[in-house]
Amino acid sequence: MAFHDIRFPASLSFGSVGGPERRTDIVTLANGFEERNTPWAHARRRYDAGMGLRSLDDVETLIAFFEARQGQLIGFRWKDWSDFKSCSPSKEIDAEDQLIAIGDEVTAQFQLNKTYRSGDTSYARPISKPVPGSVRVSIGGVLQQEDVDFNVDNNTGVLNFGHPPDVGSDVRAGFEFDVPVRFDTDAIMTSVSNFQAGEVPNVPIVEVRV
Repeated sequence: MAFHDIRFPASLSFGSVGGPERRTDIVTLANGFEERNTPWAHARRRYDAGMGLRSLDDVETLIAFFEARQGQLIGFRWKDWSDFKSCSPSKEIDAEDQLIAIGDEVTAQFQLNKTYRSGDTSYARPISKPVPGSVRVSIGGVLQQEDVDFNVDNNTGVLNFGHPPDVGSDVRAGFEFDVPVRFDTDAIMTSVSNFQAGEVPNVPIVEVRV
């Protein structure tokens, strides 16, 4: 899959609308009961970048970015302002934010993830596009040093340790992250008169699997 490791201008994504989308197959039985199932293990996020445009200069920036990605052909990074940290939006990132794994003294690679909890239920979302330089890691409560104790692949979100964490030790991490996306259209229709009247173009963005 073609992918450019560049972020859509954060000033334009701020103010956009969007969020997670799930796919659920529902079959209603003759007795009125339902059977519900999903073929998706993970949600897919959708956004509308048009809502973040505030000036004609923004439109020009959007068109330049769109052309450089050749429409739907090439993916890119997207900052979801409502969900871009391993912690709450109002808090600062900490190396203890997310439990990534439990050490077994054998495994040295771990996928970053963010866990969402509600009541007794939780969902672990794989994080594949951490923001370079933002990842903080601890093992058993001890802060680790990047490029000394570990390194992170910013294109996959995989942590690599020089020495496998000890048995039973908590591997935790804090980070900022982007969403891998692409344009969900091969055409952007703009009009100066419409934009000046307060109408913005529809610019659909959809998450891609990596």
